[in-house]
Amino acid sequence: MKIIKILVLRSNPTNTSLLRLDEEVRGIKEELERARYRDRFEFINEGAVRVDDLSRALLQHKPDIVHFSGHGAGEQGLVLEDDAGKIQLVTTEALSRLFKWARNSVKCVFLNACYSQVQAEAIHRNIDCVIGMNQAIGDQSAIKFAAKFYQALVDGESFQSAYEYACTALDLSGSKESSTPELLNRNEGNNPLAIATPDAIQTQQSQVAEPSPSPHAQKSQSFGNISMSGSNNPFNAIQSGDSVNLNQTSTQTSGSNTDLQAALESLVKLKQEVSATDALSAFARKDTESKINMIEEELQKSKPDKGFVDEVVDALKQGLNGVATLAGPVTQVAGLVAKAWVGLP
Repeated sequence: MKIIKILVLRSNPTNTSLLRLDEEVRGIKEELERARYRDRFEFINEGAVRVDDLSRALLQHKPDIVHFSGHGAGEQGLVLEDDAGKIQLVTTEALSRLFKWARNSVKCVFLNACYSQVQAEAIHRNIDCVIGMNQAIGDQSAIKFAAKFYQALVDGESFQSAYEYACTALDLSGSKESSTPELLNRNEGNNPLAIATPDAIQTQQSQVAEPSPSPHAQKSQSFGNISMSGSNNPFNAIQSGDSVNLNQTSTQTSGSNTDLQAALESLVKLKQEVSATDALSAFARKDTESKINMIEEELQKSKPDKGFVDEVVDALKQGLNGVATLAGPVTQVAGLVAKAWVGLP
């Protein structure tokens, strides 16, 4: 009997905003433990992943599924850790080359990280099934999507069916982020894991694959001028602290709530102060700007999602914890957002 290996790689450097990675892992493990075919799966969990750990883990375990949980940096790659636990970026091209080497064992790569769609597309050149995120995704939605994906997969569903099941679970929970995960799959109607049980095989044969949802327009994201050193090592990556030019977001809103308008204006000021401070790394600065943009965009809607905004505001406060010059402005933002809810339906 073939044992299917799921390798979970977690990375949350100390100079990035805190993610609830342990909760995500716990959710996946719980679904595996109560699934019909739990004895067919092996769960391998590795944390504080560095660049060298990534290649070593693939060589050592030869997994069928690779699940990355952490931060993404858009065009600049995925965020791993250096020896000191700080940010170290691994480039898209290096990831593509790594999974080209691992293509004989790896059937699926799941990048549960914001703005990871560009890496998903590159990895998909050699791996049939890849999931990435086309924009930022909230912690709760990322956790639920992962748990539901594996719940369906370990119950005998195909990658395509498990993806659709997980997206539907987000819709049912009231999340507005079901279009953020995107599946790239060359075997839509089949289960590449080939769980060899009569009922599972019958289920696979009777399933009619539906086309993947149309990709949504990817939000532009800039992370500064991060350059790669001239090295032949495909796992080599460096971090840059170059300055970033910001495009100020419009603060117009269709509502008449003065507190809401004040919250939007305070967000613009906070973004200007984030751009000017030397207390944040290049990644932390862009991560913070991304959260501010998410709050701005949601507040300018006719019916903002209060739960989503509050979650991002909390993440913003956590990410700026310890930065004295920004403590006051971010507290002001949180207070104005809370006051704004009083005047909204």
